[in-house]
Amino acid sequence: MTLSGRDAYRDELTALAAEDPTIVCLEADLGGKNHPFQAAHPDRFFNVGIAEGAMIDMAAGLAAGGFKPFVSTFAPFAALRAAESLKLTLGYLNAGVTVMAPYAGVSGAWFGTTHHCLEDLAVLRSVPGVTVAAPHGEAEMRAVIRSAARGGGPHYVRTGRNAAYESLPLPGTQLPPVNWESEGDPEDVCLVSVGEEGTRLSLAARASTGVAHAHLVYLDHEHLAESAAELARRHTRFVVVEEHRSQGGAAEALALLLPGCEVTSVAAGREWPSTGGDHQEVMAALGLDLPAVLAAVAQARRGRPAAAGLVRACVR
Repeated sequence: MTLSGRDAYRDELTALAAEDPTIVCLEADLGGKNHPFQAAHPDRFFNVGIAEGAMIDMAAGLAAGGFKPFVSTFAPFAALRAAESLKLTLGYLNAGVTVMAPYAGVSGAWFGTTHHCLEDLAVLRSVPGVTVAAPHGEAEMRAVIRSAARGGGPHYVRTGRNAAYESLPLPGTQLPPVNWESEGDPEDVCLVSVGEEGTRLSLAARASTGVAHAHLVYLDHEHLAESAAELARRHTRFVVVEEHRSQGGAAEALALLLPGCEVTSVAAGREWPSTGGDHQEVMAALGLDLPAVLAAVAQARRGRPAAAGLVRACVR
């Protein structure tokens, strides 16, 4: 059975901790009664309750003591409520803490705006030295967690709620800067997918349009600069799909890194969800659905910026 991103994280971390006694797990009241890490390593599991800033501060101390802390809480509470602690711990101190942030984007759906997070990439990408990742599927999540445990630097990893996806085939044991699901025609538009829902929509759009599709996992400046160089070697027109606001997202960063290319963004826009719904219904209300992606591809092919509400950034 394919695991969701957050369940794959828990399972992989539990296995890694069996071989590495320095790995510790902290949660902000998310673990429930059946957390696999708590069952396997109870002396290295800490549920700190809804005290997210304190949890990050504790992780900084554990890292200074030679441990590898992995902490988890909802993305809005990690990236926004605990932003100061993240800035100091991951940035200023460059502590080897990995923050796992489920419920990113609007995967909280019915929980409402307090549990939505469309701003976390903008916050974390602005903190120097932090590796930012948004894996799609179980295999990518496991690879990201293994890399974080091995490297020991500061990481922020975003994922959704309970949705489970099959990862794209990986070309090797390491995640590449760009995973080309389809290279397509160099003269045509190239979809660039970010995160779980951005990748789901891009795969559906590519199936019906035949355009190229490049998938990105790491979204911090250093990794995106490497990815941008590879993208520019193959294409000049890009449609970036991400479950994030266009401001501060991956598309805006790529537009700056690709000044000779056309970069168009299909993202969640600037509105606040005013009605309930499941995950995909809330995304659609924000202008992030398959029709929006298909319209952006069609208009990029015609060489014209898309209508307001569908595409938020177009830079040459």
